[in-house]
Amino acid sequence: MWHEISAVVTAHSANSVGDALSERGALAVTLADAADEPIFEPAPGDTPLWQATRVTGLFSAEADFESLAQSLSAHVGLHYGHWRHRVIQDQAWERAWMERFKPIQCGTRLWVVPSHHAVPDAADVVLRLDPGLAFGTGNHPTTALCLQAIDALVEPGWRVLDYGCGSGVLAIAALKLGAESALAIDIDPQALLACEDNALRNEVAQGLQTSTPCDVAGLEFDLVLANILAGPLVQLAPMLATAARPSAKLVLSGILESQIDTVEAAYKDAFVMSDPMLHDGWACLMGARR
Repeated sequence: MWHEISAVVTAHSANSVGDALSERGALAVTLADAADEPIFEPAPGDTPLWQATRVTGLFSAEADFESLAQSLSAHVGLHYGHWRHRVIQDQAWERAWMERFKPIQCGTRLWVVPSHHAVPDAADVVLRLDPGLAFGTGNHPTTALCLQAIDALVEPGWRVLDYGCGSGVLAIAALKLGAESALAIDIDPQALLACEDNALRNEVAQGLQTSTPCDVAGLEFDLVLANILAGPLVQLAPMLATAARPSAKLVLSGILESQIDTVEAAYKDAFVMSDPMLHDGWACLMGARR
C-alpha cells in the first residue's frame, strides 16, 4: 500500500512544494497539468510549469496523512484543506506495464512488437521495441504516422537520415524494411545510446550510424525523416533540403494540424509536398525533392 498526497498550486510555488514533499520522505514527486493547459515547444533549456500545477508526493504505507498535511501546510503556507489523499494498492507493476504495450501494425508490412509479446502471425517485418528513456515506441500519433509513411516508401538500398531520432524507431524501421544505411542524429546522448541498443536488438546495427547534431550538407540521402516539433523543423528546412538528393522522399512530423501551413511553407520551394496524413490532431507531412 502507498499513500499519495497532492495539492494544486501556482507555477511559482510548485517547486518549493515539491521540495517540501521530498524533505518529508516522499519516495517520488511529480508535477502535472491540473487545468488542461498544454505547453508546446518551450525554448531550449526552458522548463515552464502550468499556471495550475498538481504536485504529488508518493509515500510508504507507514506515512500518516494528517501529520504530513499539517506539517506541509505550516511550511509552505497552504491551507490544510487543499491537500488530497488517496491510498494506492500495490500491484505487479511490471505486469501492468506489459499489458499496456501491445503489438502495433504500421502500414502493410511493418509491426512494432514489445519484447514480452509474441509476434502476431500476420506480421511481415517485425521491429522489437520497449518503452525507455528516449521518445518513440510507435504509440504516439506522430510516430505511428511516420512509421506508416516509412512502410509505404522505403525501397531496398536506400540511405536514410533520421534527424531527432529518439529511440531510433524510425531509422531502425527503415533498415528493417530494406534500407542500406541510416544516420540517426539527436541532441540527447541517452537517445543515441538507446538508438544503438535498439539497433543491436533488431540486428541492424551494422547499417546504423549515430551522431550529435551536425551539418549534413554534402551528404545525400534517399529518405529524410524528422519527427520533432514545428519550430525546429522550420529552422532545419534549408539543411535538410541540402541533404536530400533529387527525388528523395521527405517525412516530417511532430506537427499539430494548426501548424501544417507554417511547416509546409518552409519546405515547399525545395520539395513537392503531398497531402498531409492526420491523426488525433497531429500531422505528418510528406514530399519529394524537386
